[in-house]
Amino acid sequence: MRTIMVMYDTLCRNFLSPYGNTWVQTPNFQRLAEKSVTFDTNYVCSLPCMPARRDLHNGRVNFLQRDWGPLEPYDDSMPEILKNHGIYSCLISDHYHYWEDGGCTYHNRYSSWISHRGQEGDFCRGTKEVVEYITGLGSRITDPRTAGEVPKVQDAANRRFCQSEREMPQAETFADGLAFIKENRNNDNWFLQIETFDPHEPFFTQKEWKDKYPELAGYTGSKTDWPAYDPVRENETAEDIGYVRRLYAALVSMCDSYLGKVLDAMDEYDLWKDTMLIVNTDHGFLLGEHDWWGKSIMPAYEEISHTPLFIYDPVSRIQNRRRMQLTSAIDIPATILDFHGLEIPEDMQGHSLLPVIRENQKVRDTALFGFHASHVAITDGRYTYFRAPLYTQESNCYEYTLMPTRMRRPYSVETLRSAVLADPLPNSKGCPVLKTKSEICYVSPVNFGTRLFDVSVDPMQKKPVEDDDVEAGLSDILYSEMERAGAQPEQFVRLGLERTNTPEGIAELRKKENLSQTPAFIPNVKWTQEAKNAWRAIQRMLPPEATEAVGKMLPAIRAGHEDSPVTYDNITGVLKRMLPPETQPQLLYYLTLVARAY
Repeated sequence: MRTIMVMYDTLCRNFLSPYGNTWVQTPNFQRLAEKSVTFDTNYVCSLPCMPARRDLHNGRVNFLQRDWGPLEPYDDSMPEILKNHGIYSCLISDHYHYWEDGGCTYHNRYSSWISHRGQEGDFCRGTKEVVEYITGLGSRITDPRTAGEVPKVQDAANRRFCQSEREMPQAETFADGLAFIKENRNNDNWFLQIETFDPHEPFFTQKEWKDKYPELAGYTGSKTDWPAYDPVRENETAEDIGYVRRLYAALVSMCDSYLGKVLDAMDEYDLWKDTMLIVNTDHGFLLGEHDWWGKSIMPAYEEISHTPLFIYDPVSRIQNRRRMQLTSAIDIPATILDFHGLEIPEDMQGHSLLPVIRENQKVRDTALFGFHASHVAITDGRYTYFRAPLYTQESNCYEYTLMPTRMRRPYSVETLRSAVLADPLPNSKGCPVLKTKSEICYVSPVNFGTRLFDVSVDPMQKKPVEDDDVEAGLSDILYSEMERAGAQPEQFVRLGLERTNTPEGIAELRKKENLSQTPAFIPNVKWTQEAKNAWRAIQRMLPPEATEAVGKMLPAIRAGHEDSPVTYDNITGVLKRMLPPETQPQLLYYLTLVARAY
């Protein structure tokens, strides 16, 4: 038995013809759907990139225990299990996060691996402009205000080496993947993971693919293929949003082309008789939906969490069928192990999807998903429930690890000094672990609040449902599933989650949460949601004495309007009086992001 897994990063299902898109050119995804089983209710688990890859190795919910990071020493690893049982596993990828501190233990779990460099801001070339920019920053290289620009300078340099399509990392990755298939077409017992960073932003591709979307040529606005993770601005038009979406579509069409080469190889070497084919992604992306660009900041709406999945099973040879059963990203490693006749480890929480494919069986009732230290979400395929932390408990979140690294750096010395050695986790195989304070996103999940959606009637999640009975029932299930996933006690406190929840309790919690978010230093006055959000942000960013000074100045700036609610403009008015002019633009820009009512 052989398995080929073609994995993309940031592949949105609503841009693929098998999922109903009519304007993005994806003939090979359509061809794939006709040769395989298309899963209609597949969801992510841990987000974003590397947490999702940890899920694919250890087959369990990870985001409740830590953020972005390497595979832990106690983690099971699907490719390594294959390797240890005489099944050759190979990773061929241009996903550059594997080569950073926060992804450094994944690739060596395979029998072999090949890397291709140059995607996005991959620090792979010290060109003249990169060296000059970084050396010019000097000691400011670690300042977030300047360090955030370094990947964009590096990306511009990397593009110099992608003048033709064959020089692009995706093309090189698939070329090596196809070479592996050709070389081993008559060998048995192997697993090949062809994984490309595309169509992740920036949405850079060659002219051939952009020409498929003629509207791009007529666009005269601000031309960027790398949208910031920001709200859609008031001055951004439908044409501006359409331009970025078409750039993304052009890159998806390029991805479709290289998928077609894999399908061609399956045809040419008659691999359909004994080779499983899986095509998947880690997550989606917001391209203006919900008035946002990006991911990670907002709840993991459908465009981010509801992902495409295609599987061809050579045993049943079922083709051109759809499966509506709920599935999760953590089901994929269990499926691969089951297909190769191997036992699924006890710590894996995913389910093999072979019964879904072969017998149309249901394997799960719910799926957990989310970002660490943000909302915790659960879906039953109809309802999607995003549980937000309580305002007073937002920072009550910890990471548990034996691999203390972030994306591009180790944990800080300050973080490690405050770390404690905690008791073993349910999945750490008896090993005690380091417990450290979590890093919190700059836009608080409290801003969005707890939300419930019925995606059967509201697939775009535009109208939150207010149903305390449904919310209480989902809260009970959420508690149970979090407990099964190894969530630590503070996670339940942070969410205000009880083992048993009632509609009355849900209503009371909502009332208390609204009161707790209203600052009490101006008695008997209401605050707009934007003002509450801005005040919370100021408390996080400014020293206590500066925060106190803002509070003392608020009554003066509201003179004559004492009966009106405290507004966002009241707060920014105080800041404009207090702060030096040169510091105001950055701070006010930040407040614009975090204070917005969602």
